[in-house]
Amino acid sequence: MPTAFVRGFRELLAEALDSVDPASGKRLGSCIGVYAFYDYDKEPIYVGQTREDFGTRIGRHLRGQRSDTLAYRILDPFEVAEMELYPLEFLRDEPTPDKKAKVDAVEYSAYVHAISESKYKAILNEKIPPVSEPVELPPHFRFNLIPEGMREEREHPDVRIARRAETLARVAAVAHERGEVSAGLRRVIVIQAVRLADLAAARLAYAEGRKRPDPASIDVPALVGNVMKEFTESDAD
Repeated sequence: MPTAFVRGFRELLAEALDSVDPASGKRLGSCIGVYAFYDYDKEPIYVGQTREDFGTRIGRHLRGQRSDTLAYRILDPFEVAEMELYPLEFLRDEPTPDKKAKVDAVEYSAYVHAISESKYKAILNEKIPPVSEPVELPPHFRFNLIPEGMREEREHPDVRIARRAETLARVAAVAHERGEVSAGLRRVIVIQAVRLADLAAARLAYAEGRKRPDPASIDVPALVGNVMKEFTESDAD
């Protein structure tokens, strides 16, 4: 039997996916499009796309249904407090190459927007979306996924510090076990470590009665490099 929190989380997720996209008249869960996840601080943490449907894709992320265990470990579902959906159902019947290019463009634009909104200027995408010409983001829907009355407990800094440390340890263990992993996974390990250090430092400052440290005190771009496109061998020249 799932916990009360998990049941409430899944109910809110189901309600969100049952909402109707006015442009297509279809349930959001049945639409294709781009999505973004946010944590308890409204910090963007992940951007993705689906050309299948939101219900299937987001279920894999947030209900533990991903066949790729590594991908599930990178993103802790319990860090996701809000979800943003950009339905693109009007593109479903377009020829595959055109549809892919247009969805890619929205995904990359949403990713760039998330990076600009992030206090770390980096999010937990192992794979950076295909670089595309920026486009105007379409109408979107944003949903809270935290059950009423449970936010205070779930967003407590000590709970989140413990979860971030656990997530970081799991992903680092995968890197160790596999030996050869993508540069993107190495980047995610650094970003998750930064997120952990920032929250732990904020907790220490609170305990000592000091002002919360400025996240800019950690030079994330210097640590992870370019987050706007995938690293290639030519970048090393």
